[in-house]
Amino acid sequence: MNPPYGYPRGDVFYRSLSRKFPKIVRGEGCWLYDEAGKAYLDACGGAYVANLGHGVTEIAQAIGEQAAKVAYVNGTQFTSEPVEALARELAELSPGDLKKSYFLSSGSEAVEAALKFARQYWVEKGKPSKHKILTQTPGYHGNTLLALSASARGKYKTYYKPWLVDVGMVPAPYAYRCACRGDSKDCPSCSGSVLEEIILREGPANVAAFVMEPVGGSSTGGSVPRPDYWKRVREICDRHEVLLIADEVLTGAGRTGKWCAMEHFGAVPDLMTLGKGLSGGYVPISALVAPERLIDVLAKSDGLMHAQTFSHTPTLCAAGLAAVRRLRSQRLIERARDTGKILQDRLSALASLHGVGDVRGIGMLLGVEFVRDKDSRAPFPRSLKMAETFVAHALEEGLVVWPNTGQADGENGDLVMIAPPFTISKDEIEQIALKFERALERTIRTLTAKT
Repeated sequence: MNPPYGYPRGDVFYRSLSRKFPKIVRGEGCWLYDEAGKAYLDACGGAYVANLGHGVTEIAQAIGEQAAKVAYVNGTQFTSEPVEALARELAELSPGDLKKSYFLSSGSEAVEAALKFARQYWVEKGKPSKHKILTQTPGYHGNTLLALSASARGKYKTYYKPWLVDVGMVPAPYAYRCACRGDSKDCPSCSGSVLEEIILREGPANVAAFVMEPVGGSSTGGSVPRPDYWKRVREICDRHEVLLIADEVLTGAGRTGKWCAMEHFGAVPDLMTLGKGLSGGYVPISALVAPERLIDVLAKSDGLMHAQTFSHTPTLCAAGLAAVRRLRSQRLIERARDTGKILQDRLSALASLHGVGDVRGIGMLLGVEFVRDKDSRAPFPRSLKMAETFVAHALEEGLVVWPNTGQADGENGDLVMIAPPFTISKDEIEQIALKFERALERTIRTLTAKT
């Protein structure tokens, strides 16, 4: 008997219950290979994760060697050399006074910890009324309940609204969808001044933190703010005693051509979260990075009132340490910067294709937004499922990209993200462009047939 809803046979509870999943058996560099031998060019590093490329044996060896010594200890009772060494590496790489790292297992966990940190900090400072969180819309920060509350993803919140907290939404610097198209110097959204308006509306005495993505992820398709945007936001946060939290889970670990995206803008956040590329995808690990000036306040309660089973795990940190050292020794962040320019230049030509409204990004992060009409920027109707259709055709062409929808008005809008391993070659970038063009041609034919 066929299973209901068409979900795959077997014992795995897949994220999607309506499609089959190719079984990947091997990865090498920028490529994945399934059990039938088909090759897929991993143009998004999984979920923006595989920055080192697939199949790096030295990372696997580091994991195995540490697991053979001691795989796990309770992070509330013990420390270990991989934990200490990775924290030292991050202290050297992180901007400003961000020197202390708290290790967790996922980006959502790191964001959850950062928001809890902000709340506890203000309570310990004698300002318990400061409890409200501000965030950007569109934007995304994770799927645990507090991180989801701070995410402008309506479809993700549909079933859980009674459990979520109220969060103030600040328009993200999204030039392509802004009325001014990024051209007005005084635009509140593009300049960052809108943040002050919302802080004053909520009451500065009530606002604890502003959590944001320094460069847009899939929510705004790699939208890059103006050069002075984060300096202005930093000044506003300082003026009203609001902690500035940079969610660098996606953009950190070299993705934009610098260790963290905030370095492009000359502003230092109060707290920073890292994840995804921190281990290159070899294990799940994330970090909350904080300065001593804030941690000292938490010392009144003997530390952050937050703990998870796999925080500060030796094996996970050994993988992170090996990944970060490889990024540095192989100069892969510099490569992301230089090869990223080639990626951006070559794929900017996609903007001339039918159905493409904009191509934008920085370093090894690039978004392609699809539109029905280039002049008006009108999106395809959501009923056509443009992004999903494109991703399916791209997979058939052997190209893996990351889709997102709803960015135009909360419901309509389609885009895909490209974020390959930093080791990608010029020839492989060319293959991305050619496979993308073929997939788009097939997608437009499919949509035309539907209408």
